[in-house]
Amino acid sequence: MCQSLPVADLVERAAEGDAGAWEELVARFSGMIAATGRRFGLDRADIAEVEQTTWLRLVENLHRIEHPERIGGWLATTARRECLRLVRCTKTCRSGADQMLANFPDKRAPDPDAHMIAQEEEAVVRVAWNRLKPRWREFLSFLVTDDPPRYKDISRLLNMPIGSIGPTRARCLERLRRLLEQEGLASE
Repeated sequence: MCQSLPVADLVERAAEGDAGAWEELVARFSGMIAATGRRFGLDRADIAEVEQTTWLRLVENLHRIEHPERIGGWLATTARRECLRLVRCTKTCRSGADQMLANFPDKRAPDPDAHMIAQEEEAVVRVAWNRLKPRWREFLSFLVTDDPPRYKDISRLLNMPIGSIGPTRARCLERLRRLLEQEGLASE
């Protein structure tokens, strides 16, 4: 019915609300709008967005069209502008997302302050350690090695009964914990 009408007549009828005129305009110009999106390297979803936005702009501006016979050029220009806007937005969004991701801490990377904090904690532990009785320091030094000796060896080396090693260990560690708290290093 509307296929044989000139473009200017289709635009005028579409402005009056003729659904058939709209369908014919879409049929005639959708391919051109999609091709514009493809020339910009857009994916299928982005091309569909460009098409939808271009038609929306026509609906919004239909009453302002001064030369309805040139609607093809108007649609092409609008589609190009939408493609440019979308490409710009995509670059901005991607660079913004990249920047945001770059600001997240890398869980694999060491904390830049970790070394300094470890040195401070080590100094506090050293102060608390030095405040222990010399015999307790000697006793605990056996227990903090990578390969601690067996209780019977500790008993022989320190000349203490095997049965007192466990309770002595508990008292020494509790005293060290309290000294660390006094030095400001809270136990976790």
